[in-house]
Amino acid sequence: MATVGDQASLAHQARRLYTEELVKGLPQLVTSVVAWAVASDRATTAAADPGIVGRLRDAAVALKAHGAAWHQGIVSAMQEAMRQGVPASRRGDFGGPTKKLSLVDDETMDREILTSRLALAIMDRAGSEFNDLRTRVALLERRDELDPHDLLRTHVLARIVMQSWIDAGLEDKGLRDLQPVLHDEFGLLVQEAYHEANSWLVSQRVLPDIDLRPLIRRSRGGATTGYAGLVGDETRMMTRSGGGGGSDVHGPGGDNAVAVMTRLNRMIERQVPAFAETARAGQQRTVSPALAAAIGQAQQGVQRRIERNEAGSATATVSPQLLEELNLRKQALKRAAETPVERATIEIVALLFQSILTEERIPSAVRVWFARLQMPVLRVAVGEPDFFATIDHPARRLIDRMGACVMGFDASASAVGDALEGEIKRVVQVVEAYPDTGRRVFQTVLTEFERFLEHYFKSENAATKRGVSLAQQVEQRETLAIQYTIELRKMLNEVPVQEGVRQFLFQVWADVLALAAVRHGAQSDKTKAMRKAATDLIWSAGAKVSREERADVIRRLPPLLKQLREGMESAGVSASKRDEHVRSLNDSLAAAFSAKAAAIPPERFEELRERLEALEELLPDASDVQLDQTLMLDISGDDSGDLEVVGEGGSMPTPAMLSWARELQVGSWYMLEYNNRNEGVQLAWQGMRRHLSLFVTASGRCLLFEQHRLASFLQAGLLLPAQDEALTVKATRTALAKLDNDPARLLN
Repeated sequence: MATVGDQASLAHQARRLYTEELVKGLPQLVTSVVAWAVASDRATTAAADPGIVGRLRDAAVALKAHGAAWHQGIVSAMQEAMRQGVPASRRGDFGGPTKKLSLVDDETMDREILTSRLALAIMDRAGSEFNDLRTRVALLERRDELDPHDLLRTHVLARIVMQSWIDAGLEDKGLRDLQPVLHDEFGLLVQEAYHEANSWLVSQRVLPDIDLRPLIRRSRGGATTGYAGLVGDETRMMTRSGGGGGSDVHGPGGDNAVAVMTRLNRMIERQVPAFAETARAGQQRTVSPALAAAIGQAQQGVQRRIERNEAGSATATVSPQLLEELNLRKQALKRAAETPVERATIEIVALLFQSILTEERIPSAVRVWFARLQMPVLRVAVGEPDFFATIDHPARRLIDRMGACVMGFDASASAVGDALEGEIKRVVQVVEAYPDTGRRVFQTVLTEFERFLEHYFKSENAATKRGVSLAQQVEQRETLAIQYTIELRKMLNEVPVQEGVRQFLFQVWADVLALAAVRHGAQSDKTKAMRKAATDLIWSAGAKVSREERADVIRRLPPLLKQLREGMESAGVSASKRDEHVRSLNDSLAAAFSAKAAAIPPERFEELRERLEALEELLPDASDVQLDQTLMLDISGDDSGDLEVVGEGGSMPTPAMLSWARELQVGSWYMLEYNNRNEGVQLAWQGMRRHLSLFVTASGRCLLFEQHRLASFLQAGLLLPAQDEALTVKATRTALAKLDNDPARLLN
């Protein structure tokens, strides 16, 4: 039996071997990345997106110039980490150690997301080897789990890679454009490094046979999670997320979509080598005439089958007969195909839609319209190989967006709402009507669908119309209050007015003006009266040197104070606060009354009055606001029981989580745990600056979040995407499982 010291030494040697393998493989990795960028640059000259040509060219040039510095930076950081470890404060904040969370900029957030994506992609490739290695090392070191900042963890390496990239003088956009090859190369390199460390430990008789059963976790729903759980663990290491992944491409967990697409392409390339010649480069393929004609015939056949189903029942559904029809059409299409690439594409698209059409969470009334998309998608996939190379292809995004909008409804429901169902129907019919326009028609209808969703929740959905209106008022009030405060500060700059009056105008009356403008309109009599009160207060707060002016102040003061009280009351200021503000104003006005300072010149005062009347012409500025239920009452003028402000709960969000909160998509469904409830909610509206987000429950209850609170709920796992991953990503994963069992079906 080895001593504790011997066991610790074995663990140290395993880490050293892992580090040495990484360092040894880095030069070839840099060379491979440069070669890929150069080759892709040449191959994408005729690509649908010409912008990628220049970006890849720039990335290749920059990496040639700075690749050595990047390589050396990684080596140095790895060696340092090997000697000293990587504490929590090391390489964990791309914005610098002194930046407060609220001040982290978009660039830092983007870097956090890029780092998370790399870590997740590595884990997707090397997760099995990592699991074995962490089990062996944890045993040697007599601990239950590796430290979160252990050198062996993928997110530690990902941070080192990202920081070294920045230190080498390389731009973030280059790293973003090179993600496909970086994910592949680092995944392979880390997998080999884990494997070598595992092999050496096995040679030292450290757990030669590992029983993984104790490592299998149970999800909330009772399903087992093994390897996928490892990926989720690493993601939460990066985001400090307490909850699961997301269906949004850029959110925590969405990075896994890239890994799934990578695996699919590798599977295809192994079975159909010709596929790789154009897939990576994104070159257009010419569809054989026979296959093009067969796709057209198949589309008509599917439409006829669906129409026959409709004639036999009140609601169209995806019947067993329709599924059989699609399978028969697949065989006919394969016979018409002229190349192995075409046959493989037909098989993969068929497998994707087989998964989509058997997805029980899609209401039956809508699922049939997804069925009608199979042939148009196949036509695009055959001609555009980037359909399989990127999660951002408009055909994929359209399917995912429509799926995300309907998968929160009762799956057995005969309808999801006339307007939403009608729009999905219209979208599919437009796609069918323009068979030869490729991705352009999908991009067009996707844009139209996004516009529909915005209009739908604002104007057509009875449950959200009122909530959206109130949320917009909150946003408008916030903006106007900022506008008024800024302008009032400008107006009173170098004007002889008591400081107490200045602060009242900035901190209290600006909000009164904003609320009046939102409720009654900027040019209403009530709003004008509030502005005049500000003018009168400024005049009263200036020094008065003549007996006539002092008398005028005394005469005007009672009605002015009465108006100020009424304005504060209308804005929801409590009685005690109103009294406090009035006492402070009386003191300030008394001081001004007796002051020996110069009075405000008449021409300057006239200028102030004119500027107050033109406040609406000012540009908005950004600022956070603390929302509560009282604020909603102030704005609406009545008790808005159908709209609740979520004012507490959650945990401190990371920059990555704050970024994700801004990228949630209207229409998507989530599971919300709040006030002892766990229920489905749909994102119905987001403000112009994404500072406010409105969710609606299936029962019609609306909940309003400000951005930081929303990120806090995401961080704590109190708001989770209803979908673990996007519809097409799940379908791709299902297709991969079937192809793994029978790869030959790609060519049969």
